Amino acid sequence: MSGFVFNEKPIQIERGDGAYVYDDGTEYLDMGASYACVPLGHGHPAVQEAVSDQLEKITYVQASYPNAERTALYDLLADTAPDPINKTWLCNSGTEANEAALKFARSATGNSKIVATMQGFHGRTMGALATTWKNKYKKPYEPLIGDVEFVPYDDSEALDEAVDEDTAAFIVEPVQGEGGINPASDGYLEAAREITEDAGAALIFDEVQTGMGRTGALWNSQRADVAPDMITAAKGLGNGLPVGTTLCRDWIAEDYGSHASTFSGGPVISAAAGATVSTVVEDDVPENAAAMGDYLQTELEAAVGDDVRDIRGEGLMIGVEVGRGANAALKELALNHQVLALPAGRTVVRLLPPLTIDESHADAVVDALSEVVG
Repeated sequence: MSGFVFNEKPIQIERGDGAYVYDDGTEYLDMGASYACVPLGHGHPAVQEAVSDQLEKITYVQASYPNAERTALYDLLADTAPDPINKTWLCNSGTEANEAALKFARSATGNSKIVATMQGFHGRTMGALATTWKNKYKKPYEPLIGDVEFVPYDDSEALDEAVDEDTAAFIVEPVQGEGGINPASDGYLEAAREITEDAGAALIFDEVQTGMGRTGALWNSQRADVAPDMITAAKGLGNGLPVGTTLCRDWIAEDYGSHASTFSGGPVISAAAGATVSTVVEDDVPENAAAMGDYLQTELEAAVGDDVRDIRGEGLMIGVEVGRGANAALKELALNHQVLALPAGRTVVRLLPPLTIDESHADAVVDALSEVVG
């Protein structure tokens, strides 16, 4: 086999429809949505139509030339971002969005120190990787960028001690994903806002996984009622197409440096993202995520609560901490119950389904997990 980058699974996905994917006729309930990348489900008609229409006009033009689809996406993201965030930088992925945010913070503040959290994950490029916690991701590529300090997640006192007058930014996931599905406790994000503001540092919310309605609001920052200086997003932003964004306040955008990207907001990608965001908002998709998340967590607690260590999350970002290795549970779910899910560390089964699922999909997952861990 010529490929070597990924460890491939023994299921070859050929097509998808809504909450399901198919391998040579076998139907799988997709409770991972390819790491939250298809919030509207596979093959959503609004996204398909927007992409098809744009392909007939022009596939690509660089961002220095205005294009209607890109301009519309700029406006849409600015309108839907929490006040006072109103500037948009487009890129191709979550790690690029975080890389840009770190650069913007250093340029706008004139400082270099970055504070990040233990168990956090922000991407695999050299800057974003430096703010990612686990050594297994970093060790082969060191030395990375310097002047990064890690603090325990959800610890306001430790954060207050770390953020000082030399700090450019604090980057944090409102709900840690790769770290095990760890929601921030009440008051932590508010404290982060106060601490960074007092120090003149930027507060960056990494919403690559929590954005696009996944936790019950379009942006988790809206759910927490905290306005950061930057929000990064990707994954579900294009419902499967590669796109990322760094949303900024004016003071960041006014002195962001000279950052650029060849493929920033290509017309086809912008059309996909515009259709995705519009549909998520117009169809009240975050509301469904909140309702189905509550339902799924309640049913899981009733069915397997005594058989697992913990069930936690927000909206349709749910972690089930199993009493044995997560990989074994995931394999059994896929091969014996036709349910695809994801790991979050060694012990957590991560559920990140399309945000359009209904109770019948949730019941199928509960039944499958009951047999696997019960």
